[in-house]
Amino acid sequence: MADPSSYRPKPGQIPDSPGVYRFRDEHRRVIYVGKAKSLRQRLANYFQDLAGLHPRTRSMVTTAASVEWTVVSTEVEALQLEYSWIKEYDPRFNVKYRDDKSYPYLAVTMNEEYPRVQVMRGHKKKGVRYFGPYAHAWAIRDTVDLLLRVFPVRTCSAGVFKNARRTGRPCLLGYIGKCSAPCVDRVSAEEHRELAEEFCDFMTGRTGTYLRRLERQMGEAAEAMEYERAARLRDDIGALKKAMEKNAVVLADATDADLIAVAEDELEAAVQIFHVRGGRVRGQRGWVTDKVEEITTGALVEHALQQLYGEETGDAVPKEVLVPALPDPLEPVQEWLSGRRGAQVSLRVPQRGDKRALMETVERNAQQALILHKTKRASDLTIRSRALEEIADALELDSAPLRIECYDISHLQGDDVVASMVVFEDGLARKSEYRRFQIKGFEGQDDVRSMHEVITRRFKRYLAEKERTGEWADGESPDGTSGASDDSGPLTDVSSAPLSDGLKDEDGRPKRFAYPPQLVVVDGGQPQVAAAQRALDELGIDDIAVCGLAKRLEEVWVPGEDDPVVLPRTSEGLYLLQRIRDEAHRFAITYQRTKRSKRFRSSPLDDVPGLGDTRKQALIKHFGSVKRLRAATIDQICEVPGIGRKTAETIAVALAQAAPAAPAVNTATGEIMEDEAPDPTAGASGEPVSAGAPDERRGQET
Repeated sequence: MADPSSYRPKPGQIPDSPGVYRFRDEHRRVIYVGKAKSLRQRLANYFQDLAGLHPRTRSMVTTAASVEWTVVSTEVEALQLEYSWIKEYDPRFNVKYRDDKSYPYLAVTMNEEYPRVQVMRGHKKKGVRYFGPYAHAWAIRDTVDLLLRVFPVRTCSAGVFKNARRTGRPCLLGYIGKCSAPCVDRVSAEEHRELAEEFCDFMTGRTGTYLRRLERQMGEAAEAMEYERAARLRDDIGALKKAMEKNAVVLADATDADLIAVAEDELEAAVQIFHVRGGRVRGQRGWVTDKVEEITTGALVEHALQQLYGEETGDAVPKEVLVPALPDPLEPVQEWLSGRRGAQVSLRVPQRGDKRALMETVERNAQQALILHKTKRASDLTIRSRALEEIADALELDSAPLRIECYDISHLQGDDVVASMVVFEDGLARKSEYRRFQIKGFEGQDDVRSMHEVITRRFKRYLAEKERTGEWADGESPDGTSGASDDSGPLTDVSSAPLSDGLKDEDGRPKRFAYPPQLVVVDGGQPQVAAAQRALDELGIDDIAVCGLAKRLEEVWVPGEDDPVVLPRTSEGLYLLQRIRDEAHRFAITYQRTKRSKRFRSSPLDDVPGLGDTRKQALIKHFGSVKRLRAATIDQICEVPGIGRKTAETIAVALAQAAPAAPAVNTATGEIMEDEAPDPTAGASGEPVSAGAPDERRGQET
């Protein structure tokens, strides 16, 4: 626990101007971001007597080890910079609304030649019209199903559309009249776009025009004794009215507004938002947050506005935002919202009438959401806390291990040896910090030696980060090395390359292996535990506990002990350790299978310089297999389109020098299989391309 007076700025150092400040912990990790109209006055509040601070504020300032600030010219700039840094650093002591799901939107892809109506989640795309959000995807599909009778807009995927255009036959919706079938030119692209525009107009609340038009057409059909057409128009009118009933009018004058309500207690707050467009409730969403700092309702509203509109522009920000309490000061927030919209935005508290009545409904929803959240979370928090306490008691730790890292080794008969590192914080998986390793220090199968290598490499990186941030006064890490590089083999980061490239060199942002755990768990028994402890001892690290969980009897092993620690089968601590161990095993074996699949799909043609994927496929298609290609003459290779004589000679030499791979054997039948053409779904490297690849990179099950 740090003493705030140890890093308190000297009098006169802090400017008396607007700005944004950051508190950092001993590892230079940003733990809190705030803004102030006067930095001097705001920061002075943090360095008063600890007894006078709110408990959560006291916890923050004693966790921090330094404070820094950035001066800006206006309060609006401070608001924008605060939002950017909270999104960038994800500080643990800031208010963060936890949205437990990605809300679905009804989207119309007006950026395509033939606009498509579909359900969309996630980030919004340019040129797409969005309506919602909705609480459930089925609510969108019900609405779309009703509207397609009147506005038969395309809903099929690109693949289905292309297949219908190729075969000249529309899909089922085209046959039953719920799609205008632009794929087979029943309507032109311009006519189909007009349908999509009318669909969007109806969704924005301009319903009267279409109802009156259909009623007029129904009357004309009846007068002309076209009774079947009149009946269809009658059904269309009924479908539109039914769709309108799903979103009853709540505000007159076709009002566009968002209503935000907050329900709170001393520890948590729930926020509910109703999106009203054209006087109708078009969507609803809600968030819950821990009140990690002393905060007013107005400040909670300000954070909700940042979360809600921080990445929105144009009409996504409504003309009117109704809230239970106004931020203080109001003007910068209102100016910021107006800048996001590009027009004036009214931010106010409703006092009377329909808007006040609707706000009371939103407030009741917020109260119910907070009650439901507390009911669900009570058991979770209690169980996780008890599990961490049981682990601390069993291993005789000074405190509960809030950060636990678990390591597992995976291989197939000594080939493709890999390791995984999974991270649990407060008893919950933190998948963004999962890491995976390739074992390259030696060849063959040796789990103990592999574990020693992995632990050494991981904590050498940790020591290197400590040295880089200046925590070693003499510039040396405890083992006497500089720790500037890891020469035991490359580490593979689970996170995507653009994210890691953008964050790994910036001070204070999440970095690889920068933060130590309180407990290291290894998948294995006494030998693996001893190897992990030996690696830590060699690096001079003595403040991290180590244990192992053996699968056979689920025994917990600790270094230097001949007998295991046996936790009861009903122990929550044992259950948590099992979850962590199983997650490490799953993540390791997923990576190992990926490497094995890639190795099995490699080809001798990969080593031919200047030979791209197109010509590789042409060669395989022409000869049928690598084996037949290897037996072909140079003249026969030249017969393949795109292959000249010089390239053919290079291919022949490369295949002659490459030793034929060992024959593949079908383990079920014993049959020796011939070299076959590569999988047509393989990518440029020969590795299969599938929808599951991104989830594997994030450490999730596919």
